[in-house]
Amino acid sequence: RICPVADRYWNARGGSHTDGGSFIFNLEKESEGKIRITCTNKFGVPPYVQKEVESCDFNEEPSLTKDLIGVEADIDKWLENDVAFTLFEFIRDNIKRWTFGDIRSVCDMIAQKAIEPRKTGAAIEALTLLNDRKYSMGTRKKSHVIYIIRDSLNRLFRNIPMLSVEADLNAAYRLIDFEKRDTLRPPQNNEKTLVIDTERFSPEGDDCDAAFLVDAYRKGWKHFICFNCRGQRYIGCGLGPETDDVTIDVYDSSGDYLGSGIDGLTITVHGNAQDQLGQIIKRGKMVIHGDVGQTFMYGAKGGSVYVLGNAAGRPMINSVGKPRVVINGTCLDFLAESFMAGDPLNGGGFAIVNGIEFDDDGNIVSRREPYPGSNLFSLASGGAIYIRDPHHNLSEQQLNGGEFVELAQEDWDLILPYLEENERLFCISVDELLIVDGHRKMPEQVYRKVRPIKLKALASAAAEGTKEEFLVLMQNAESDNED
Repeated sequence: RICPVADRYWNARGGSHTDGGSFIFNLEKESEGKIRITCTNKFGVPPYVQKEVESCDFNEEPSLTKDLIGVEADIDKWLENDVAFTLFEFIRDNIKRWTFGDIRSVCDMIAQKAIEPRKTGAAIEALTLLNDRKYSMGTRKKSHVIYIIRDSLNRLFRNIPMLSVEADLNAAYRLIDFEKRDTLRPPQNNEKTLVIDTERFSPEGDDCDAAFLVDAYRKGWKHFICFNCRGQRYIGCGLGPETDDVTIDVYDSSGDYLGSGIDGLTITVHGNAQDQLGQIIKRGKMVIHGDVGQTFMYGAKGGSVYVLGNAAGRPMINSVGKPRVVINGTCLDFLAESFMAGDPLNGGGFAIVNGIEFDDDGNIVSRREPYPGSNLFSLASGGAIYIRDPHHNLSEQQLNGGEFVELAQEDWDLILPYLEENERLFCISVDELLIVDGHRKMPEQVYRKVRPIKLKALASAAAEGTKEEFLVLMQNAESDNED
């Protein structure tokens, strides 16, 4: 009755002049007697205007229209030849013309054909791309399409042979759940990926899925899929160092502290992540196909992290060493507070904020405010923020201990490989990021660099300026370890 996928996700600031951080939900009757839920901010204004869309009637049996009768043979061929991206492109380019019956039938075909071991990997990849990427769905209700895709993925995962039963010797994927957790054993034959149905595992404690995953790793498993997550915490924690060959893919609604303390492994979250993501990580890679919550990467010492959406308040507090982060959306207040990541041009850390979002058709749109909050780089003593701000909407009043400097060629050479990897992961091209008002610009015309104010600037102010000017600088400056 209620779709578990929302039409829109966004971050709201408590003191925002645009949304006020408070929201009012009402149930209203429509003319035909149906009851709909409505949402406005505290000013009575909807947070976004949604175009007229067609909903899916899930009570109807899915069926293909006559134009797609022969599509099953093509799907079978693409899965057989392990060309998942070709299958994804076919669906992406045609989905806006299809009925909901077509969409459900095609996703059902992919999930059913994944039962054959040689087709499982390609089927997972194709449906995952459909879940993660931004693209036009025409007049179809986006939340209903995403629900269909995620439901097909979950049915695919549940149909993978259980670890406790005999299976095809070529089966690379094996399934285990809470009831069968005692059957855990090392991988055999061609087994490579352990698929964990986390639904009934405890959110924390001895019976949590995170502890179970550590046990599976110690038994020799290196690749994991965690699905049916219902807020379970600590996924990816506790595996220890030298885990560069470990990968974890997380689906559905994961909980807090995901990926905290990792040292080498790669975690991909196929949706939104929650609070305390990636705390005190040392090395490794995290890819988030959605938003992240509060205090993201607290105390991080390293690692490369890519976020498709937004970060909530206080990301990267007290980070040291060389963490490198790309946030494609924006952040709330206190980005990189007390950042102590050295000189980014000599191995230190930095964050890139692209300040973009996507419209209903999957097109990139620049945000009016690339960073809407305050205290950017508050009390930082090292590192840098590279922010996409071609119109210079970000003001000095939003800084606290930082200063704007021109983007140099060596800065662009430093961040370009991370933007290229961001393009590979999210299909956000570097060229498109450099287009402003329909014209391609030079990197230094698009990106601004924020670095900490040095104590030498304070010394100069003390020597040449007034006492009042010095005190103002002193309040806004950071402590420079070298001085």
